[in-house]
Amino acid sequence: MKTQVGIVGAGPAGLTLAMLLHREGIDCVVLEARCREYVEKRVRAGLLEQNTVDLLHDLDVAERLDREGLEHNGIYLRYHGENHYVDMAGLTGRHITIYGQQEVVKDVTQALLDRGVPVLFEVSDVELHDIETDHPRITYEHDGQADELTCDAIAGCDGFHGVSRPTIAEHLTEYEYVYEFGWLGILAEARPATDELIYAWHADGFALYTMRSQKISRLYLQVDADDDIANWPDDRIWTELGTRLGNVNEGPIFDKGITPMRSFVTEPMQHGRLFLAGDSAHIVPPTGAKGLNLAVNDVRILAPGLIELVRDRRTDRLDGYTAAALRRVWRAQDFSNYMTQMLHDLGGGPFQRGLQLARLQYVGRSEAAARSLAENYVGLPAEPEF
Repeated sequence: MKTQVGIVGAGPAGLTLAMLLHREGIDCVVLEARCREYVEKRVRAGLLEQNTVDLLHDLDVAERLDREGLEHNGIYLRYHGENHYVDMAGLTGRHITIYGQQEVVKDVTQALLDRGVPVLFEVSDVELHDIETDHPRITYEHDGQADELTCDAIAGCDGFHGVSRPTIAEHLTEYEYVYEFGWLGILAEARPATDELIYAWHADGFALYTMRSQKISRLYLQVDADDDIANWPDDRIWTELGTRLGNVNEGPIFDKGITPMRSFVTEPMQHGRLFLAGDSAHIVPPTGAKGLNLAVNDVRILAPGLIELVRDRRTDRLDGYTAAALRRVWRAQDFSNYMTQMLHDLGGGPFQRGLQLARLQYVGRSEAAARSLAENYVGLPAEPEF
């Protein structure tokens, strides 16, 4: 089988890239190792920057987002038992929207299938070949048969554990920082007790109050990185959430798990005709809510380069892809690290806690500090692709 762009991975990066290419008449095929049901149900991030919402509107896949998404004007920073409001809309003129990543995946997957773009699920034994040639290949198995896809370029959007990055690992430099704590996250059938997200500093550790809908709450607790979820029965979770967040509405917990915290960046994000996007190239701590949004920004930059390659056989834009994408990636890494360092128990004792509280109080009394936090949180305006 031949196509113009082969896309490995049906997450936000791969699916959004397919939409961008299809809109411009570029043929593509999306290959995904998991089944469709798994991909559309796995719980991931749920905060969309203004740029991401704007792009989904531009792609005409935002009808359900407009109907079900929860637009927010700001966040609360909580410390010493009190909430302090950061008016992000007032400071920046931009908003954030709560809408689960799996919901974005559902919407874009269906849109692609409706438009006749091939999205192949449950693909196995994926291997990438001839990356340094003008006609790279992807071999794989689907429906019990071995297949091969020849294309002009390959987009590796298959996540941190996918096959794309290891294929060119010898040409990459990897940077990683691992935190000594993780997040215990839950989904509960409970009406949110807050109108805006609450990021809570507490002597016992960080907590976050967010939501997925008017009936479903999403909450997080800082825990040890090697903690076992079995150590956290529901009663203990609710007690600790109440201690760190104050008033919470309790309800049946139907999902919970512990997520490790790390930062990771790959440079460059390309080699030959293989281009990495999303979690294949970078991971950010969830404190800054940047993962999905960075993935979408990657492919916003990548798509014009691939279109130029296919139409004009030129690589000017693609040659600059890494530099253009990494400007926002490193900015997001810095902001995510800033939020993480300011709000979590870092094990540094009273002196370190004093520094954290000084930073939080500075955001509360300085418009310049609040504006800096706000513009990074809602997402800096989209830059030109190159």
